[in-house]
Parts: sequence; C-alpha cells; structure tokens
Amino acid sequence: EGFYAHSSTHAAGVVIGDRPLEELVALYRDPKSDMPVTQFNMKWVEQCGLVKFDFLGLKTLTVLDRAVKYVRLRDIHIDLAAVPLDDAPSYELLAAGDSAGVFQLESTGMRSVLKGLRPDTFEDIIAIVALYRPGPMDNIPTYVDRKHGRLQVEYPHPILESILGETYGVIIYQEQVMQIAQVMSGYSLGEADILRRAMGKKIKEEMDKQRGRFCDGAVERGIDAEKASYIFDLVTKFASYGFNKSHAAAYALVAYHTAFMKANYPVEFMAAIMTLDMGNTDKLAAFKMELQRMEVPLLLPDINHSDVPFTVENAPELYCEDEDDPRHNLGVRYALGAIKGVGEKAMEAIVAERTTNGKFKDVFDFAERSDPKLVNKRQIERLVAAGAFDSLLPDRAQAFASAEIIQRVAQMEAKERESDQVSLFGGEMAAVVDRPVLPLVKKWTDTEQLDEERKAVGFYISAHPLDSYETVLERERIIPAREVYADGGLVGQTVRMAGAILGYREGMTKRGNKFGRLTLSDRTDAFELMAFEDDLERMRSLVEEGAPLVVSVQIRKRDEDDSIGLSCRGMESLEQVASQSSKGLFIEVEQANAFASIKAALDRKTGGKGRVTMRLPVAESKRFAEFRLPGRYKVTPELKQAIAAEMGVLTVEEI
Repeated sequence: EGFYAHSSTHAAGVVIGDRPLEELVALYRDPKSDMPVTQFNMKWVEQCGLVKFDFLGLKTLTVLDRAVKYVRLRDIHIDLAAVPLDDAPSYELLAAGDSAGVFQLESTGMRSVLKGLRPDTFEDIIAIVALYRPGPMDNIPTYVDRKHGRLQVEYPHPILESILGETYGVIIYQEQVMQIAQVMSGYSLGEADILRRAMGKKIKEEMDKQRGRFCDGAVERGIDAEKASYIFDLVTKFASYGFNKSHAAAYALVAYHTAFMKANYPVEFMAAIMTLDMGNTDKLAAFKMELQRMEVPLLLPDINHSDVPFTVENAPELYCEDEDDPRHNLGVRYALGAIKGVGEKAMEAIVAERTTNGKFKDVFDFAERSDPKLVNKRQIERLVAAGAFDSLLPDRAQAFASAEIIQRVAQMEAKERESDQVSLFGGEMAAVVDRPVLPLVKKWTDTEQLDEERKAVGFYISAHPLDSYETVLERERIIPAREVYADGGLVGQTVRMAGAILGYREGMTKRGNKFGRLTLSDRTDAFELMAFEDDLERMRSLVEEGAPLVVSVQIRKRDEDDSIGLSCRGMESLEQVASQSSKGLFIEVEQANAFASIKAALDRKTGGKGRVTMRLPVAESKRFAEFRLPGRYKVTPELKQAIAAEMGVLTVEEI
C-alpha cells in the first residue's frame, strides 16, 4: 500500500540541468521509449536543481496549416496571425454550437454552453476556455446570465470594477487574483504571485500569514477590515481553481482560428481535420455526419481522383450554386490512405504512377501499371469495396471477384518488364491477347454493397442502410436523430427512432447492475442508447443479427452537462417492422428464367401481409401478362433488393 501501481511519463515535460542528469536525480528508462526519464515527479525535480518546461504539441496547429495550404490552391492567401478577432461568421458558428472539430470547444457539454453564452467577443472565448473545467463550471450560469442582463453585475468592492469588468464581476483568472491583491492591499507583483501560489496549493500556514498581510494592506487603503477578510475568503475560493489567463488566451486564439477556418473555408477545414485523423474510424464517421449537416459533399474514394490524404475537389456539378457561398462547387474527396488495410506506401505508389503517366483507363490498365510487390489481392478487394474502382468498373461484385485476375495480370506484366522481352504481336495487339475475361457474377444488393463498404472504410459513405426504408420510416412516424437532439420540446417524451448498428458494449454501474450501451446511426446523425437488465437479452439477440433496428426511446437531459440522453424502452428489427408495414411488390420480369430465383427469394419471406404482382412479356409479341401470386409475403427492402439483383428482372417496386 502506498506504492505507485505503474510508472508513467509526462506527455510534454522536459527538464534541463547544469550537469549530467544522473549526477542530480535517479533516472529510469521506459521500455517503450529510448528516452531516459526522471524517477522523481515534476514537483520534486525542481527541488533537485532541474528546470522544468512543458513543450505542448498541438495537432490542431497542423490542421490549420494544412487548411491554409488547401485554401491557397484557390489562390486565396490567409495569414492567421493577421485574421481580425471580430469575424461575424466565426461567432455565429460558435453561438449556434456548430463547434465539431473546433479546438477546446467541441464536446457536447461545451456546445450546450456556447448556445447559452452566444459569444460575440474574443474575451468570451478566453473566459469559457478557463471556466469549462471541474470547479469553475459552477460559475458559468452566473457569467452567462450577467452577460445577457438576466442578472445584475455585482463586484465585491467598487475598487475592483476595473479588474473584474470584462468578466462581469466573476473572478476567473489567476491574474485577477494578483491584481486584486495589488489594488486592494498594495502587494508587489512578486508578493501577489506568492499569494496566488499559496491560495492554489492551500498551504494553511502560508494562508494565515497572507490573510494578515492582505487585511492590513486593505485597512491602510481605507477598506473595512471585515470587508477585506470577506474578500480574502472570496478570492481564496476562486483562486483554488483559477486558471492562468495567458494560457486560456493562447488556447482561445487557436480555438478562434479553427472556428474562423470552419466558418469561412468549411470544405478546406474539414479535409484538413479528416486527414489528421485518418486512422481513427470513429472520428471520421463523426466528421462524415458533420459534412452531411454542413451540406458539403463527401466524394467516394476514386483511384483516378483521390490522393493519399483527404483533398478538396472543385467540381462544377456539385450542388451549391451560390458563388458567394464558401462551399460553392467544392467537395471533400475521400482519402485512399483512410481505407482500411491498404497501406499508405502502396497508395503513394498508385498516386505517383497516375500523376506521372495519366489516369488509369480500366482495371487492366491499372494492373499493368501497378507494382505487385506493393499492391496485393486483399488491397484491391478493399479498394473495390470502398468504391475506389467504380470509375473503372462500376459493378463492384464483378470487380471484387476479379481481384485475383487483376493481381495475376500485374505480376505477369512486372515479369515481362523485368525480362525486357518484346511480345510477338507487340503494342496494342499484345494487350488485347493477354487480357483475360473477367468473371460474370451476380450483382451485390444495395445492402451487401453497403456492408462491404462499411468493412473497408469503417462506416457508410455512398448511402445509408436506412435509405431503402424511407417509405417505411415515414409511414411509421420514425423521428430522425438530428430532430431529437435539436428539439428541446421532446425531452421527457418517448419516441420511436431507427438506426443501423455501429457498436455495442456492456458494463456495470456503480451499484453493480449490468447495462448495455448501443450506438446506432440513421441518415442524419449517430446516437447512443442505454439499456438495463430487463432489456439486455433482447438487445444482445438483435445486435447479433446486425440488422437495422427500430427502438422506442425515452428522451432525457443529463444532469452533468445538460445534454440529451436516450434510454431504451423497447426494440425490434426494422425488417420486421417493414414486413408488417408494406402493402406489396410489383416485379417486372424480362426473361422467364428468372422465375426460379424469384420463387426462392419469396419462399424465404412467406407469412407476411404483402401481395406480390408480376408482369412479363408474352413471347414474340408486344403484349404483357400481369398476375398476382397467391399467398402473402414479408415485403422488406432486403427482399426487394434480392429480387432486383437477379438476372432477368427488369424492375422491382414497392406498392
């Protein structure tokens, strides 16, 4: 007891000494690092004669640098150091709580605070950065209410108005504590710093000594001793968790710059921030939702257009027609390097080949120009599943089945290059003779294609599994997630939502009760549900099936940060709901040989409420025969997609 459970290294702490460190302190070598570290913690190394620095590296600075470079490609030059601190779109973005990706201001709780605060000055951002932490958070409602005139601004003493005016009478910063000591009690700057440190560390002996000094100084300046003692206690309370303003201001400046870029150059900013989180699927999925909310297109990865990182693409066909809109004709092109398991080195080689010798004409051209030592069958399958080969071969099922052939052609071409031999036929003819026939396979259904896409990328890009249920969702009055989070009037109600399963985990509450945490996504946002023991068995079985769900949820407000929380009150498969909701299918058949596969698909879905009507051409005439099948079926989007994918089926419509 009393021993440390493990050793850890400070993320940014660096020490220097006037002689070799082993002459001053005991050192330790972390097995995961080649850098020696001190065995003493940061509190004791200073007493051993070392000077301590914190060198903080911020990924956000790289995001900003990359975003500025993307903007420069449009011949717009931005100097962030010269950006005015009163940019209206930046404050509008923060006041709306649209701060996803904004440094220090992106948490759910912080967004809620921003909506209430409605910052309109840089000082507001500094204050909220300093206040949003355990302890000072209690003062946020006072700061907000005083800013908007709902509470009268009060000062502990009129003499302090010049110090506390900018924070509406709320003591927020350590610098304010020092200024109060100077103005009220005649402290020098050095003495004020000693007071600040004593208050922060709650050293009783030093505090008693400082109280006397503070009150005596105040009395000398004509302030009542009792009032001075009260102010000392008040200052002590705030100083114990006061934040350094210069630190908060530096953070606030980075926060403001990210807000500025997001508000004025949203496409470039999102491409930059997604590039810096290329390996984090959860964050990329959240950023994809944010792009959707911002109405910025996320373009599929493309072997002929994508780069290794995320890029900004200028495409006149993109929807935004307003030339003054910062999103005008711009979209974010998905990164090849963000596709799972393809490897950045291999993608760099593909991009370099395309840049040097032009776009790939088809899958064989790609095979002949790729390096089989860098690009293997598995990588080709991942690229196909993500949609990167759509421009070369639109049928993903066929392209996926052709991965081995593409790899074999690449190997043969590489051997021929190495042997330096010339084909008997030569040139174009050689290419035609050598190219094998690609396999004919059944097309993937929309569901299968999306599932493969999710495996390759980590989430859905081209569409969402709920897209095919649009009619059902409207008919069943399912509430979208974005509406649930935006409409405060729904708090306390129980509503129905639907979503595709993104993740599920179980845990134990402090009282020892089991709970399940289920993450779902619909077409508008991701959302998280909590379920407890009574619903866990049902939740587990449905999660195992992996199909989209319809859930009844009670909407509540969390106590800790006022954000929306969702509790599960029941769930069922969306397929099941759809099968009870749909009226029927209309199938137009082109060839009679499709009947056997249609019958097989329908036989798996008997026992529902839906009717099936079929239409087929009468042989050697311009007439059609139309008939209704006996029996009823569970008509679902899955059944519709399965029949539509069969050879010989022309169209399938839900009726």
